Amino acid sequence: MSQLTNQQQQGQQATSGIHHITAFVQNAQGTVDFYAGVLGLRLVKKTINFDAPEVYHLYFGDEMGSPGTIITFFPWAGSRKGRIGGGQVGITTYVVPEGALAFWEERLTQHGVTYETTVRFGETYLQFKDSEGLNLEIVARKAGKASTWAFGGIPADKAIKGFGGAVLYSTAPDRTGALLEQVMGLHKVGQEGAYARYVASADLGNVIDVNVTPMPYGAGGAGTVHHIAWRAKDYEDHERWRAHVEQNGFHPTPIIDRQYFNAIYFREAGGILFEIATDPPGFARDEDTEALGDKLMLPEWYEPNRSEIEKNLPPIQVRTLEVNE
Repeated sequence: MSQLTNQQQQGQQATSGIHHITAFVQNAQGTVDFYAGVLGLRLVKKTINFDAPEVYHLYFGDEMGSPGTIITFFPWAGSRKGRIGGGQVGITTYVVPEGALAFWEERLTQHGVTYETTVRFGETYLQFKDSEGLNLEIVARKAGKASTWAFGGIPADKAIKGFGGAVLYSTAPDRTGALLEQVMGLHKVGQEGAYARYVASADLGNVIDVNVTPMPYGAGGAGTVHHIAWRAKDYEDHERWRAHVEQNGFHPTPIIDRQYFNAIYFREAGGILFEIATDPPGFARDEDTEALGDKLMLPEWYEPNRSEIEKNLPPIQVRTLEVNE
């Protein structure tokens, strides 16, 4: 489904797709078990919430944590439970190679994960929930670089390649759709039933479905997505994005250094928090590729407090899970 949008053909601002998706959860080890143990993603970075250092910030993705593959979590024990609804990413879509859905049906069953099969825009999806209630789905497509990461009994030729995209739950879908087309540079390819579909140019994280009927607001908290981040190719492009968003009537934050990417944030008219994040510098800036995710990484201003921070964080480990035969 990779294609150049009209904006890209004309040299205008257009994101190539999703950079990452970030969610709130309660259980750190349970999240590691699900995303690494069940889904086979790599824990590529173990750090903290820079605004709340008593909370982990965990990043999962492909072997390198490439843009278009990264899901991140703030696990906060005892935090309030959220409610999925309008103003959120409603479903996070993962993509696997063609012919791999049968493997994933068996995989989910072995791990006691209940799924449903549905069809949308002619594609078959396996829909299920993670250990905290987040809505996920898996679709098989030819496009997208194959995974080079194999873990927990998932061979690389069946492994998740990254995001297929996302389903956005908007309280004002017409305005969200207009933003995706006119500001973000996606191309509307059609409408079917309850959803309209928009496509960006990347091979991963590029297919966005939006509800066509306004949806009531959800409530933020554990088990919900906090924001969706879109790709800027470099720092100069990122600065152009900030100006572009502001010129279109939105109110982006200043550029924020998130260590592994620079970020700006703004809320769109349908209530969804958007981020635009740079592809560089990536997760290997402070760890060797072979060691990604092994050690708690802290920004330099928190290093003097490392022992206290580590003491306040629950221990976690990536482990191979037993399966139900």
